[in-house]
Amino acid sequence: MSTRGGDAALGTTAAHDEPGRPDERGTDGRLAVLRRRLLRDLRNPLFLNGYALMANTGLTAVLGMGYWLLAARMYSPEDFGRSQALITAMRLFAGLIALGLTGALARFVPIAGRRTGALIGRGYLVATLTAVAAAVGFLLTLPVWGENYATLAGVGPGVFFVASVAIWCVFTLQDVVLAGLRKAVWVPVNSLCFGLIKMGLLVALAGALPDDGIYVSWIIPTALALIPVNLFIFGVLVPRHARRAAPAGTSPPKLREVGRFLAGDYPGAFSILAIVYFLPVYVASRISGEMFGYFAMAQTLGAMIELLAINMATSLTVEGSSDRSRLAANCKQAMRRSYLIIAPVSLVTFAAAPLILSVFGPGFAEHGTLLLRLMALAVLPRVLIEIYLSGTRAEGRPRTLAVVQIGLAVLVLTSSVLLLPVAGGAAVGYGLLFSEILVALLILPGLRRILSRTGPPGPANAREAAEAASWST
Repeated sequence: MSTRGGDAALGTTAAHDEPGRPDERGTDGRLAVLRRRLLRDLRNPLFLNGYALMANTGLTAVLGMGYWLLAARMYSPEDFGRSQALITAMRLFAGLIALGLTGALARFVPIAGRRTGALIGRGYLVATLTAVAAAVGFLLTLPVWGENYATLAGVGPGVFFVASVAIWCVFTLQDVVLAGLRKAVWVPVNSLCFGLIKMGLLVALAGALPDDGIYVSWIIPTALALIPVNLFIFGVLVPRHARRAAPAGTSPPKLREVGRFLAGDYPGAFSILAIVYFLPVYVASRISGEMFGYFAMAQTLGAMIELLAINMATSLTVEGSSDRSRLAANCKQAMRRSYLIIAPVSLVTFAAAPLILSVFGPGFAEHGTLLLRLMALAVLPRVLIEIYLSGTRAEGRPRTLAVVQIGLAVLVLTSSVLLLPVAGGAAVGYGLLFSEILVALLILPGLRRILSRTGPPGPANAREAAEAASWST
């Protein structure tokens, strides 16, 4: 990778005197500089994985908008909103353990060596069994959750819902497994195939299943995607990864070490899950299907922008686990690249929110613009939080992870629930913006410490050493 001085040299006068080289002060020259920097970034696993996951989010957003645009045109507002509620509930229960394991897989897959396959397989199994148990509990308490979930009553719909939860659970984990194996470039390919098949089924089922076509078209492509992706993971990538030499100073993680990490990481991850999925399910239980459709579309688009921050942070965890001596440098680079991409997306979304939502229909713009704008702004402080959390995760400090994530969840949930009767669906946007600004301010000292760290890896001071020791006992 080029040094900082090398980057600066790109703009010197000497560069313009080279025969046949364009004047880099002009538009062509600036494009040439950007192209060389992009090519250099793609040789760095941190950025290659991060850009691949960000590209996947962008691709998912484009395909998702096309999918929901078709759904809004071909299905009634009530069925549109009710299907959104079912998908949100399915993702909630699928993520109960799966989202908690994403941090652990990103942390340990890069250094698992010959135990990589067993680590991934156990993650799949534990997450799926837990998710299925939670989904069954949900079905047994359906009357509590309102009319949007009444269609799940009965053996047939219930079994299909439980199966969809299990399928989505593995689907959630396989992307972070690919990132942990440094093959996140395959994630957008999977998303492209998944999105196109999903849109085709949506159209095909509009006449045959007018009530449930949206939900069914979402699940069948997901199940089909699991087969080739996991054959590739376990048949090609895992054996290749197991033969590769482990990073210097590391050894394959033991089950007890993974358990200690999860003991600290999971409570925080569960808290974030409450923000992403439980809060929309709670909103769905309080409003009509039509109004939830307006809310869910804006919330889905806002969450996609937020995923951009999480994507680069996931790659940062992988690289930080592989080489902790470069953690500070990687954090700085990841933060710069994240803002370079996310800030323009956030500002454009804020300005164009009514236009974006009006594509789906006038009701979406009328009821969802404020929520989408608030969520777009909330992503800016979220970048700082995600960089800090990934740096802390790579350092192996689960207590700090839990405190920050639980604190953020409590703030968001409390403020959103209190504001819901007054602000409606926009309450979630106000809760996110207020809470993420406050948490970003509180973690700034810790983020500065990570960004300024020098010297060998490991606990930098007595406080970190004491924390690491307390979690090892």
